[in-house]
Amino acid sequence: MSSPSIDTYTGQAAFVPGFDLKPHTFTPKPFDENFDVEIRVTHCGICGSDLHTVSGGWGPIPYPMVVGHEIIGHVVRIGRLVDPAKFALGTRVGVGAQCASCLDCSACGRDREQLCPDMKWTYNSTMDLPNGAKYVTQGGYADYYRCHHKFAFVIPDGLTSESAAPMMCAGVTTYSPLKKFGVGPGMNVGVLGIGGLGHLGIQWAVAMGATVSALSSSGKKERECRNLLGAHKYVNYSDPAQVAAASQSLDLILCTSYSDKTDWNMLLGLVATEGKFVLVGLPEVPISSPDIEDMLQFAVDKNVNSIVEVMAMKDAAAAMQKVHDGQARFRIVLKNE
Repeated sequence: MSSPSIDTYTGQAAFVPGFDLKPHTFTPKPFDENFDVEIRVTHCGICGSDLHTVSGGWGPIPYPMVVGHEIIGHVVRIGRLVDPAKFALGTRVGVGAQCASCLDCSACGRDREQLCPDMKWTYNSTMDLPNGAKYVTQGGYADYYRCHHKFAFVIPDGLTSESAAPMMCAGVTTYSPLKKFGVGPGMNVGVLGIGGLGHLGIQWAVAMGATVSALSSSGKKERECRNLLGAHKYVNYSDPAQVAAASQSLDLILCTSYSDKTDWNMLLGLVATEGKFVLVGLPEVPISSPDIEDMLQFAVDKNVNSIVEVMAMKDAAAAMQKVHDGQARFRIVLKNE
């Protein structure tokens, strides 16, 4: 149940540290004839971790490297043991930050594949192949992607591909902790950082029924946060009077952004007694499969959408530079033409 075998992929790769991506043809990992799905990539979002990886900011990597873990596309090939009803050819699916695990340990048995000792990232992870060779995973800034079907998620019809792409990372990174800590009516929630993560965090918390305060270092995003994202309140934490008024008022703060100049004492002073401060503006940890499936359906049910700018996949280098320069509003999604 597949299209003809695809022996090579073409992607936008970094050959040296930096954002100067160039076309690169490479051989993907061997297709697992039992369990894999092959996806024709239509869209891939740009995540901050993509920039950190190709720049070498998180340490040396093997170049050339194709990054991207906010992948959306259509199934073109499935393994013999993959459910043909769920993953029929043409089905629209997404892949996030994780592409593999052992599927045999206690963590995998509890749908906690992200805790598997042998988990693999969607890009820049080394796999041991059946023939004894090593393969370094390559990401979604490409025309195709293949992985175990466990790590491909069907995209509901109510989500556009442009909106769904950032949800595979930024979306679930913000949705999962809000769900875990029971955010709902009667709670006061603050979202710190109004960017690619924060703009979704605000929408999730509003949709869950909380009273939501957007927290920012200036007042310039207030109108956007209230009118576009639905925030009920806005705190410019550079204004001592606003900080004083919001003191100990928030049951939970979702921190999506910080810097060397962040005043942690001030921010923690906004948290109510026995409240929670959740830091997600760190290198991503992949989220469990049920969380991703729940999030996608919740987005459809509550009409939560990513706010994105779409750029051509061939312009990935320029798009990365734009993200680096802080010019993305709020996320950039690459599209294959």
